[in-house]
Amino acid sequence: MEMTGTRPPVAPGEPAPDFVLPRVDRDEPVSLADYRGRAPVFLALLLGLWCPFCRRQIAQLGEMEGKLKEAGVESLGVVATAPENARLYFRFRPTRLPLAADPELTAHRAYGVPKPVLTDFMRALETVRVNPYGELPEPLPILQAAETLAKRDGYVDNETDRADSERQWPQLKGQFLIDRDGIVRWANIEGIARIGKMLSVDEILTAARHLTGATGNH
Repeated sequence: MEMTGTRPPVAPGEPAPDFVLPRVDRDEPVSLADYRGRAPVFLALLLGLWCPFCRRQIAQLGEMEGKLKEAGVESLGVVATAPENARLYFRFRPTRLPLAADPELTAHRAYGVPKPVLTDFMRALETVRVNPYGELPEPLPILQAAETLAKRDGYVDNETDRADSERQWPQLKGQFLIDRDGIVRWANIEGIARIGKMLSVDEILTAARHLTGATGNH
């Protein structure tokens, strides 16, 4: 599938591109370099809050943050919306996941997370059905599943969400495990086959424990 101009995705063994972004939970910046020499980090590059799949993934990663920390891995999510929009949302739906705000998707571009050409992407979407967390009676086409979940959430997009959606769609997402020396050791880049199909807690924890050598029940 054709992708819009971007570098190839960062692969295991490559240095993780650094970034400096505003934190969501407090008024200060966060940088990937903050973790260098201190701890490995699980980095999740997400879309804006208009995306119901991303809202669910943030909730999942918030619940998992303590388990990753037990395995010796810090967590950091990057949500693609303005800091003030994210702060408003998380005031009412707090999360333990440390978050940075990146409305212009600078981290996605730095890590080479693809953005498919829209026409090709829409054709591919017609064949993919999803039920991300088993909430739906049956798997649905991706756009229908997203609309159904948004209605179930009672989530109403605001002006910022609508602008984010128009600018970002159909940007894909990515997750990376980065060691304490700043080298990517594991990567999961979303593709058509995995859109709306979230990584399980077991998949993420297994990768984290493999990196750190930690043991424990999944």
